[in-house]
Amino acid sequence: QVQLVESGGGLVQPGGSLRLSCAASDASIMIYAMGWYRQLTGKQRELVARITSGGTTLYAKAMKDRFTISLDSVKNKVYLQMNSLKPDDTAVYYCNAGGGLQDQGGSWGQGTQVTVSS
Repeated sequence: QVQLVESGGGLVQPGGSLRLSCAASDASIMIYAMGWYRQLTGKQRELVARITSGGTTLYAKAMKDRFTISLDSVKNKVYLQMNSLKPDDTAVYYCNAGGGLQDQGGSWGQGTQVTVSS
C-alpha cells in the first residue's frame, strides 16, 4: 500500500501562511485524485481540498479563497498552500490518496499538526 508522508505543519500567528507537503511513496497513486483533510479537536475529519491528476480541484467552501492545492507529478507530491490563517484552522491535516475528485481514497498519511495562535 502506498505510504503518504506529510510535512510543513507547525505554529503560525493569525494571518500567517504555511505550506503543507505530502510525499507519496508510489508514483502509481498519482493517477488518482489526492487531497487534504483536517480534523479539529473533538470534530470529525473534514474535506479541505482535492485535486485530480489533470489538475481539476475541489475545495471546501470555507477554505476556497485562502487555500490552494497543487500537484507535482514528477516529485509525487501534493501541496496545500494556506494563507490568512485563522485560529479556527487549528487542526491535524491529513493527506489522502486514491478515489476520484469527490470521493476520498483509501490511503492516508499520519497527519501534521497546524496550530494558529498568537
